[in-house]
Amino acid sequence: MKSKLLFPTLLLCAAAPAWAQTTRPLTGQILDDAGAGLPGVTVVVQNTTLGATTDPDGRFALNIPAGGNVVLTISYIGFATQTINVGTQTNLKVSLKSDEKALDDVVVIGYGQVKKSDVTGSIVSVKEEDLKKVPVANVMESLQGKLPGVDIVSAGGSAGAPVNITVRGNRSINASNGPLFIVDGVQYNSIQDINPNDIAGMEVLKDAASTAIYGARGANGVIIVTTKKGAAGKTRVNINSYYGSTDKVFYPKVNNAAEYVAQKREANRTTGLWSSPTDDAKIFTNLELQAIADGTSTNWADLLLRHGVQQEHQLSISGGSEKTKFYLSGDYYNEQGLFRKDDLHRYSFRANIDQALNDKVRIGLQNQLTYYNQNVRRDPTNQANKITPLTSPYAADGTLVLYPNNQAALNPLADEQEGNYANNSRTTRTFSTAYVSYQILPSLNFRSNLGLTLSNGRTGIYQGQYSLDRNGQVAQSSYGTQFDTNWSWENILNYNKTFGDHSISATGVTSLLTFNTENSNAQGRNQLLAYQQYFALANANQQVGINSAYVDSKLISFTGRVQYGYKGRYLLTLTGREDRSSKLAKGNKGSFFPSAAVAWRIIDERFMKDLTAVTDLKLRVSYGRAGNYDVPAYSSQSLLSRIPFAFGETGAAGYTFANRIGNPDLGWEISLTKNVGLDFGFFNNRLTGSVDVYDTHTSDLLLNRFLPLTSGVSFITQNIGETRNRGVEVGVNARVVDSENLRWNVGLTWFKNKEEILALGTSNNDITNGLFIGSPVRVFYDYEKVGIWQTSEVDAAKTFGQKPGQIKVKDLDGDGRITAANDRRVLGSAVPSWSGSLSSDVSYKGFDFSVQVFARIGQMLNYEYAQIFDPQGIENSSRQNYWTPENPSNDYPRPDASQSKSTLQNGLFGTTLGYRDGSYAKLRAVTLGYNLPAAWLGKAFSSARFYVQGKNLLTLSHIDNYDPERAGAITTPIPRVVTAGVNIGF
Repeated sequence: MKSKLLFPTLLLCAAAPAWAQTTRPLTGQILDDAGAGLPGVTVVVQNTTLGATTDPDGRFALNIPAGGNVVLTISYIGFATQTINVGTQTNLKVSLKSDEKALDDVVVIGYGQVKKSDVTGSIVSVKEEDLKKVPVANVMESLQGKLPGVDIVSAGGSAGAPVNITVRGNRSINASNGPLFIVDGVQYNSIQDINPNDIAGMEVLKDAASTAIYGARGANGVIIVTTKKGAAGKTRVNINSYYGSTDKVFYPKVNNAAEYVAQKREANRTTGLWSSPTDDAKIFTNLELQAIADGTSTNWADLLLRHGVQQEHQLSISGGSEKTKFYLSGDYYNEQGLFRKDDLHRYSFRANIDQALNDKVRIGLQNQLTYYNQNVRRDPTNQANKITPLTSPYAADGTLVLYPNNQAALNPLADEQEGNYANNSRTTRTFSTAYVSYQILPSLNFRSNLGLTLSNGRTGIYQGQYSLDRNGQVAQSSYGTQFDTNWSWENILNYNKTFGDHSISATGVTSLLTFNTENSNAQGRNQLLAYQQYFALANANQQVGINSAYVDSKLISFTGRVQYGYKGRYLLTLTGREDRSSKLAKGNKGSFFPSAAVAWRIIDERFMKDLTAVTDLKLRVSYGRAGNYDVPAYSSQSLLSRIPFAFGETGAAGYTFANRIGNPDLGWEISLTKNVGLDFGFFNNRLTGSVDVYDTHTSDLLLNRFLPLTSGVSFITQNIGETRNRGVEVGVNARVVDSENLRWNVGLTWFKNKEEILALGTSNNDITNGLFIGSPVRVFYDYEKVGIWQTSEVDAAKTFGQKPGQIKVKDLDGDGRITAANDRRVLGSAVPSWSGSLSSDVSYKGFDFSVQVFARIGQMLNYEYAQIFDPQGIENSSRQNYWTPENPSNDYPRPDASQSKSTLQNGLFGTTLGYRDGSYAKLRAVTLGYNLPAAWLGKAFSSARFYVQGKNLLTLSHIDNYDPERAGAITTPIPRVVTAGVNIGF
């Protein structure tokens, strides 16, 4: 009870009036550089609790001590702080000077903002200009490699493909590892909706001290997005537009006709069926023989992959008066992927309005409306890469050959035929936030935020009889809908006060969040009329079915934070948050998450004054506790699922437990994080940066424990297991040249994270699910390939039941046998040893040129292309240096017509062929731009910039013709993009 009373008591005591004394009135007005009144400026009498905040016209009134020297401190974010000696004056007029450095130093934190010099946690800021350097549909793509500790990789190259984001590694195994996104103070999960041109800035909160204010929601890091707002003065209009072309530059090729014929001949030479071209009739069909004679060689991937398009066009209008400010924008984004029937149309609209009702009350509304119309193509390359190049896709009369590969596989062009395939989704999402702010006292503010997200989606799929998915079976249609309603209500009390050398800031928050999802799906087969696709499912006459579901969860929280500073030199932050989640079991729903952080501004100490080369130096230390509850709703309950049942010949409804049985003791996953950081600046801050070292220990993992089949269920989610993440993060920025006409800025980031499983549900590894104590979460566990058995090793190979030309793996235990239990090991991890980026920005007069390089080093991948190898030579294969008696390679086994692909994979260690070093360095973006001189613009334009840019231009790796960012997959390749754009301001 005492702890609950402490925080409100602190606020009441701090807000108490100063001791009664003789006073006199003082009025005044605070102006900006242009002479306009500044609202919200803080005016404080030094060494007292007396103060005021200016009204929308910049005016203030307060009572000051009648005697003695009265000094006012006037401060406002974005302007240099001033001190004024009042003397005998009764009315003041003060002009504040803009401070660009101060603007750069403002950092948005949870439920507030502070100067960068006062930050105690590990936070990375991203300014508006950094977001514009790489025009993309998803703003997180433009930050790849630029944020120390934040791993951002593309999930694929299809239209609208998302990105995968982790902050300081994977803590959880089954629960989510994705960060929390806060947009204008409210949680929002669909960051891809936000147009990058609408964003004013971003902050990434990484350590527990920074994220603790968000409790369980911030366990995996927090990314705060602030959208643009209007400003008093002239109405401004901006146009941002670009158009780009994409191509498949990084895509490996399979065998052409000559290479396919050679491999098939070798496969049959191994069995003795073929010895020379005179034996071709024994292994090739008449049609194949004719194709060989005609020189037929079909590259199926080239028939499927095309040049795509990326384009975006945005118009924004902003302005307002001292009381009313607005920002409006509309945006259209279109992407046509590398495959036909893979395209995205996105329309988004934003309206931000802020209104001052009087000098104490402000209200605001931010609205985001986004509409998606997307066609999704099932990737056909998996099929295409297997088809023999000795066939043609079309018959002599121009019609499509449905089964060109000896009736073994459907033509991969089948889905492109009119009316044969459709997969269309349409989503409308509305994101609205409203706030009211009341300045109770000059030092005390109350704000209430209300956020609402409504998402309505529909997905329709039609798969014709001769589509890739149906492959000759009757047509199938499905129609699904989903409706999401998420709303939040947060009340925030902020107190800020300075007492001489002491400053204190206190924040209290109450929060309620709800998450509600309704969905339904209907499907049927053998649609009567193909052109009805998925719209008339009642006409389907086979396997018509309907399913629906409802999911609801809530989170309620109470938060308190106190920030204390002494002389701006010694800083302390204490945070505590109580979260209660409906997803967890009764008795375990709530948990408390505290954190503490201290910072020492070493640069302000006297002993640093003579070290003129050092212009900034601050040490930060933090420790905190965070939680995670992000598992499927109702995981604490045992649910029922319907099964087919009958009484004799009569059908009936039967029910059994669902695959997951409920856990009545399900509780929180807990992470404890230590962080030590150093911020520095040298040579008048021409060289600045930070270094962070952290250690996160996560226990009581929300882990799925798989149960024996005799239990009647599959698994249960329990609090078992531990993980640990340790790492180092470095970010450095150098203004190498900073003259009137020439500027050169270089940025470098480097970060390393060691991810490790400390414990699982038992003392043993979980081999079935690929989880190993002492290793990262995502690893590759298999035999270790050491080469190919050579002719000189025939006797040694025989002891292992093998022969020359077959895959040779390491006998780890040395017992002369290769067994799954004793001769497999962890070969590598999908987690990189380190990542980093280097960016260079040069501007000379009106020209600007920027280069960004991104690297991800030390990870392993399982290369899908390497597994496209048919030892029999029936299907096509990837181009490989395989073993023959004349070519004793150690790369690939000898083709053998007596061995199927399944035998190679499961019995002859074929799974070892795909493991590769996935390290790569990528020329992420190169941009050349030109800003038209002001003299050319006239009165109609305020700015005009034209630019060209290339993205993913070059990738250096150990794998030819492949972008390792795809992590081994060769489906939906990541394209190279060349764009041209314009930014115009009115």
